[in-house]
Amino acid sequence: MSGAAPLAGVRVLDLSRILAGPYCSMVLADLGADVIKVERPGTGDPTRTWGPPFREGESAYYLCVNRGKRSVTIDLADPAGAEVVKRLALQTDVVLESFLPGGADRLGLGYAELSAVRPKLVYTSIAGYSPDGVDAHRPGFDFAIQGEAGGMSITGEPDGPPLKVGVAVADITTGMFATIGTLAALRDAELTGRGHHVQVSLFDSQLAWLANRGSDWLVGGVEPQRLGNAHPAIVPYEAFETRDGFVIVAIGTNEQFARFCTAAGLPALAGDERYASNALRVQHRLELVARLADAIRERPTADWLAILEAANVPGGPVRTIPEAFAHAPYAVMEHAHPRLGSVRTVRSPIGVDGSYLTAAVAPPLLGQHTDEVLAELGFDDDARAELARGACRLA
Repeated sequence: MSGAAPLAGVRVLDLSRILAGPYCSMVLADLGADVIKVERPGTGDPTRTWGPPFREGESAYYLCVNRGKRSVTIDLADPAGAEVVKRLALQTDVVLESFLPGGADRLGLGYAELSAVRPKLVYTSIAGYSPDGVDAHRPGFDFAIQGEAGGMSITGEPDGPPLKVGVAVADITTGMFATIGTLAALRDAELTGRGHHVQVSLFDSQLAWLANRGSDWLVGGVEPQRLGNAHPAIVPYEAFETRDGFVIVAIGTNEQFARFCTAAGLPALAGDERYASNALRVQHRLELVARLADAIRERPTADWLAILEAANVPGGPVRTIPEAFAHAPYAVMEHAHPRLGSVRTVRSPIGVDGSYLTAAVAPPLLGQHTDEVLAELGFDDDARAELARGACRLA
């Protein structure tokens, strides 16, 4: 992509913590925004202490979601610190926060107070639960939300316990929805001169993420159940054990099923009227999957990958995370880090005109940019030194 990044010139004040909010602000930083991350003196974002793994005291968890930002340490419990943040907020385009309900208002940093002075401000709030629900006052963490919003009830083996997804999917999807809402509000603010209060919750994001499984209930009146790796409406569409591992077979059409059976040397399955359509294959799921499982178990994964490719049928191996990154070296970014020398993150998946916009700046050290940002706000040397002894101390 040539020219300036799409969000060049946009300043974001990030008052959020943990994962959903920082994920949103990292995406905005990747797109060119100047993101100023406010952290608590001494400890910083809680994810700085989450581990192992650590590298020389830096948490892998923190590093994954904070590239491209500037870190300032400000004690919001100190009136002087709250005043600094308010002054900063009134010089930014976006404020992103994840306080408990009412927390920002008590600090003088709520949407009503800030937008009264800066009407064009886009103010994005991330909460555990919707302000429209009975749980609005509660704090929310990803694991609890996955359980409460139905995700765990459909994750796991049919005869096993409910399971969470292996990554914090409620947090990540919330961060994505928050990004979308923020960008839409920024666009409208450019057109109308009027900002907006964007509100996104983990619970609502998890409900939206249910997609077709939610629609099974809302439209079809069918309560979704756990199916392990199988698909509720498509067969065969799951992982099968091979002689030396596992392979995913993801057949979505009748033509794909016929091609797969031919390439796999299973003409009896292709010609069986019980499997002639997807609806019939779903109806006869157990017997078909059992027959496929017996056949697939007889040959190594490499053979089945060749068969899938020859038949032009979706599928692939079940890789470990190291294997996945080894297969996609293009997706790993190297950043020059002030303490670690270099640190790797996963590049942005958003391609624009062939360029995958990813912030080059490494995740910041705690308070690395405090003096720099205070100077930009107009604080002279004496004022910065005074703040460094009090509200903006590093430790």
